[in-house]
Amino acid sequence: MLSRHPNATPKKINPVDIHVGRRLRSRRLEMEISQEKLAGAIGVTFQQVQKYEKGINRVGASRLQQIAIALQVPVSHFFDEMPDDAGEISADPKVRLHAEIMKFVTSDEGIELIRTFTRIEDATVRKRALGVLKALGEVTG
Repeated sequence: MLSRHPNATPKKINPVDIHVGRRLRSRRLEMEISQEKLAGAIGVTFQQVQKYEKGINRVGASRLQQIAIALQVPVSHFFDEMPDDAGEISADPKVRLHAEIMKFVTSDEGIELIRTFTRIEDATVRKRALGVLKALGEVTG
């Protein structure tokens, strides 16, 4: 088994790979496809799909084409809404907000919260639940 040299610097993840991975995960979840099923469709392990989604491993052009076909989107979908300066923190509040939203909606907790919240049919109950979340945010923030 290969191991990293103790003094080796950790590999820096490219912001473009992170963006592509988040778009991949978002679309996969939207289609309700498991990592295992996507992996089988594109000929890799589910662990490889996990690495793509986290941006740890870069998705090559031919593999991205396979993923696009499996997820029924054009390749350009994975680059949509990517800031021009993908690695920089933007001064534009809209760009920063979009990045925060993408990070949230592609997280396990965000997905679970969205799915749970949208199952609440009663508007009054949704408002109360939102009030509780706001209060918790103030306490812990």
